[in-house]
Amino acid sequence: MRKIVIAIDGPAASGKSTTAKLVAVRLGYLHIDTGAMYRAITLRVLEEGISLEDADSIKRVAKQTKVRLERTGHTNRVLLDGRDVTKEIRSRDVTRSVSAISSYQPVRDVLVREQRRMARDGGVVLEGRDIGTVVLPGADLKIYIIASAGERATRRKKELELSGTIVDRQVLEGEILERDRKDTTRAASPLQKAADAIELDTSSLTIEEQVEFVIAKAKEIIQQRP
Repeated sequence: MRKIVIAIDGPAASGKSTTAKLVAVRLGYLHIDTGAMYRAITLRVLEEGISLEDADSIKRVAKQTKVRLERTGHTNRVLLDGRDVTKEIRSRDVTRSVSAISSYQPVRDVLVREQRRMARDGGVVLEGRDIGTVVLPGADLKIYIIASAGERATRRKKELELSGTIVDRQVLEGEILERDRKDTTRAASPLQKAADAIELDTSSLTIEEQVEFVIAKAKEIIQQRP
């Protein structure tokens, strides 16, 4: 069966990560969480105490740091210069800073080059904010996932509670809306829906319904092409 390239974009907490991961498992594809790669660079910047406005130092970090995604069973591990940072990159400090780091073009240049390399032979599900518009504009299937800010805040709250962090839902909703503003207005590869992307509103959908939707669209393309 021909292996295609699937691009899933969308704002924070819209459900794209979970959907992309499960779609990849079902199809036997590699799941590439591009957001995790930017988070890893952000973690390194924070660890080195670099100001988020120090463009030269951030550029240096991006060029000198190796970020790798490693698949173990049905899960991905994020390796930062060989160190497993899968959990660390989900901290609130990283979440608050990642938009600023990902807005730097030198950072994007380094990571986009690696993302394209991983997707070269197909059989991948990439998810992020500019996959269908910048990273892989020629992707076989493009999905743009959205959800209401309130629903996204509820999801993020549950996710944080699982790791022992209690945060007010309204505070989270405010942070999500601010993240949306930064992502959609940044100069480098802003978050936007590709013209040929299929929009999927997950506000009232279960994870299984989201996955089934993408799988069905993928199979249509696979069956139509030689």
